[in-house]
Amino acid sequence: MKRLLFVYNPHAGKGLLKPKVSDIIDIFVKAGYEVTAYPTQAYHDAYRKIREFTDHYDLVVCSGGDGTIDEVVTGMMAREERVPVGYIPTGTTNDFAHSLKIPRDILAAADNAVNGQAFPCDVGQFNDGIFVYIAAFGLFTDVSYQTNQTAKNILGHLAYVLEGTKRLFNIPSYRIKVTHDGEVIEDEFIYGMVTNSRSVGGFRNMVGKNVTFDDGVFEVTLIKMPKNPIELQEIITALLTEQTDGKHMYSFKSGHLVFECLEEIPWTLDGEFGGDHDFVEIYNLQKQLQIMVPKKYVSDLSEAGKTEAEKGGEQ
Repeated sequence: MKRLLFVYNPHAGKGLLKPKVSDIIDIFVKAGYEVTAYPTQAYHDAYRKIREFTDHYDLVVCSGGDGTIDEVVTGMMAREERVPVGYIPTGTTNDFAHSLKIPRDILAAADNAVNGQAFPCDVGQFNDGIFVYIAAFGLFTDVSYQTNQTAKNILGHLAYVLEGTKRLFNIPSYRIKVTHDGEVIEDEFIYGMVTNSRSVGGFRNMVGKNVTFDDGVFEVTLIKMPKNPIELQEIITALLTEQTDGKHMYSFKSGHLVFECLEEIPWTLDGEFGGDHDFVEIYNLQKQLQIMVPKKYVSDLSEAGKTEAEKGGEQ
């Protein structure tokens, strides 16, 4: 019999998972798995569990928010023998799950975790750490881990927006040297993000177009310091309408970047505080994570699928 480790955060989101745990385990058993269930007890507990387990498992399924999937993937990447990961999103935003077309419904996501297809997904290396879908600095990046959890549960996305608008009147900026693919950019930025996602903070238009998850490159957006409120409004409009605004931002793809700054800058990794750094080196670890996704969407998520679609359009 195949073996499955189920690691879940019982407090994620609105605690919606708790009453459905037995139904979820039933889905796993019907798919032919012997299940070991582990509710996380504290911050970083999911990372520790994945990093240290010694029994053999054919599949790891986790449930929680972006912080939980980040911990599980980071733990898995630290292992010599890696196994596929299934994900049941129960957090507030769930950008990564939405991008990979993982169902929002808990039981449908559970079914996908055991009956979907293992997809080889890119992962980010951030200095000595790991991130799943976004590394960012600057404006709004601390909102997700500073917004009150009760406010997150009640207000959802609105909590992030309300917390973020408080910062528009006192915008910090950073003088940064960014090196990528033989090019050097040096400017003053209020925000930067390195992403492997089609959604950031619940907004689907803020990342580059034609995003695939196994192409070995990240989508990079660096926003310059606006000189006045009009420029700030132009930046916000460009982000929300998926327009490339060369006057106010840099936008490109890269698999290897270096950020250098005279002062230490706070970074966020997958919505969690990633430390203060004056030097950051980011690598794309291409196809290093096996994540369960719905079979019908594999071609949409992959570089090969996109290429085939482009070829078909040319004929």
